[in-house]
Amino acid sequence: MSIAAEAEQICRPEFPLAAHGKTLPAERTGWLMSTDPAIGVDAIRRRYQHDGYVWLKGLLPRADVIDFRHWVFERLAETGLVEPGSDFSLGIASAGGFDRSLADRRLMSLVRSAAYEGFCAQPLLVRFMDDFLQGISYLHKRKIMRFVQPGSLTATPAHYDLVYLRGGTSRLVTTWIPIGDTPAEMGGLVYLEGSHALGTKMEAEFRAASGDLSPEEQISAYNSHMSEGGWVSKDLPDMAERFDTRWLAADYEAGDVVLHSPYMIHASTINQDRSRRLRLSTDIRYQNVDDEIDVRWNNHWSLGDML
Repeated sequence: MSIAAEAEQICRPEFPLAAHGKTLPAERTGWLMSTDPAIGVDAIRRRYQHDGYVWLKGLLPRADVIDFRHWVFERLAETGLVEPGSDFSLGIASAGGFDRSLADRRLMSLVRSAAYEGFCAQPLLVRFMDDFLQGISYLHKRKIMRFVQPGSLTATPAHYDLVYLRGGTSRLVTTWIPIGDTPAEMGGLVYLEGSHALGTKMEAEFRAASGDLSPEEQISAYNSHMSEGGWVSKDLPDMAERFDTRWLAADYEAGDVVLHSPYMIHASTINQDRSRRLRLSTDIRYQNVDDEIDVRWNNHWSLGDML
């Protein structure tokens, strides 16, 4: 690890991060290392290959991200999700209940909207991905946007993304965008330090053992050789202990973009924001258009689509 990385990771998140009923111990947590986009795409690519991720600070215009957050919550307000009379850009969760069924239907409409497509394929981001991928970038049609309430037990278990994208190239890049300021206590993504090597090993072991599976089963995250639908584990403290590593968190800000390898093991923690802000984020996948594309991702995201 570089001196700069060590210096940045001396401090640990002060707020105890938790998921699935377990709290991450301080000695197994640390901070992601941020990257200034101004260092240039070649240096960014080298850092991504070395660390399995790159956290780009302020790549997107902050005001544009905040405006889009406002747009999303304005359209979810009728479900009761957002505190009445509050600033939609803050995304304050309603103190009362909300209509989950209506919110899910509205979310499925939003991810099919021209506004969301434009946000994910904004020219600045597309030009960057063209340079990063050294070709013409392709944005998968299946794109995911999530909101997480404060106090909810919702948290994504540990996994690596290739489990869900085995039908195409392994040279894809996940782009995770926090839509609004997302300090560590709001439950943004956490990354298992150095785990892109672990994910590569796990995938190689899966392929070696999958010869008895049909072609359809071999690309499915729900096949007989996988458990919990592609999740590596729900026990984040155990994973860090077992592999003698740490979960790295971050205080993300509007305008930040995180790229991570399809082999990088990551998860989320629960939203413990004391200001009752809703976490809003999107995860999308880019790849070189000339590489094989997983056809299952040529449809819009739908709840329960088993991907």
